Amino acid sequence: MMGTNTTARSIESADQDSGRATDQGAGRVDDQVTDPVPKRRWKHRPQGSNWGDFGPDDQAGRLNLITADKIREGVAEVRDGRSFCLSLPLDYPGGNVLNPRRHPPVLRPTLRNGRPNMNYRLFVDNESQTDVVSDDLAILHLQYSTQWDSLAHVGQLFDADGDGIPEAVYYNGYRAGQDVVGPDSADDAGIGPGGTGGTGGNLRSTSAARALGIENMAERCVQGRAVMIDLRAHFGDARVNVGFDELTGVLAADRVVVEPGDMVCLHTGFADRLLEMGRKPEPDAMENLCAVLDGRDRRLLQWITDSKLSVLAADNYAVEAHPATSHLGCCAALPLHEHCLFKLGVHLGEIWHLTPLASWLRSQGRFRFLLTAPPLRLPGAVGSPVTPVATV
Repeated sequence: MMGTNTTARSIESADQDSGRATDQGAGRVDDQVTDPVPKRRWKHRPQGSNWGDFGPDDQAGRLNLITADKIREGVAEVRDGRSFCLSLPLDYPGGNVLNPRRHPPVLRPTLRNGRPNMNYRLFVDNESQTDVVSDDLAILHLQYSTQWDSLAHVGQLFDADGDGIPEAVYYNGYRAGQDVVGPDSADDAGIGPGGTGGTGGNLRSTSAARALGIENMAERCVQGRAVMIDLRAHFGDARVNVGFDELTGVLAADRVVVEPGDMVCLHTGFADRLLEMGRKPEPDAMENLCAVLDGRDRRLLQWITDSKLSVLAADNYAVEAHPATSHLGCCAALPLHEHCLFKLGVHLGEIWHLTPLASWLRSQGRFRFLLTAPPLRLPGAVGSPVTPVATV
């Protein structure tokens, strides 16, 4: 079971530092709010979280830190008039080695008058028309390739009600089964043979994030100043668990400064290596390639809190080590996801293509750039492909 069983005796006093990261997982309680106006959907928030700081109904998290001034700071980084595409082709990595539940995109033509609508000669229906038309559809696993995680992607079992019984909740206390809903039957999940739902039913939508869906991120446009942290330049392509000491060492060596509201990108070289494999990723290599953040490092999590970064993206599979390093007791399987998505409202980007940009920035002695990276405005989705653009 993911998450920590919370009991009444785990309640901390209200004057405890709410910004302090902890190794006790989501089960630790930060404070109790007594102000009845406006009404909150929780009585207790996790220790180290910012629930309610941006309002009782906030669904944007730290995107709130990307202010008008932050956008102007990003625009000020455009000096050379060059742009970089930070997305892999969306049929990468290839296969389903990275995640057995996610598969490459499927493209099919739509139907037109009972025929495939690809290279369709309108002359067939009207002899006075010369157009040739193609129209298609896509079946996408939204987090297969270059992607954003919404705040509905990972929640925790946490006693937000203060009754001693943990419930499934997401950022700011939004509830599983109420705000984030899905089916009970396998027939209504996944894609079955022939492009049908589950084990053979009709394709239809069966899940929705009524709150915290990816459309909330899209509506914020996700544009502002970004900072590149080049881990590959220091650690090469070996698998290294990067904790607070290693990260701050890189920041100091490269004189990189992260300020409140900055969007942070971590270059590890993982996506670059995926491209070299040509849609045929090697299972053994995937487990031993490139730097990952150590989500169990409390000081690293505290740095994420204290830096006030707005989003965190990397060119590797999960930003953090997956599986995470060992830990005694019941806790989150993905501690950095817990800290960012669940506690702080920090969206995570994964499998971005950062190598060309990172190399150019290093050659120019720069680390900042303008980033534009809105996801699909797809209501109810818990993740989305993204084609981020860096402008320098």
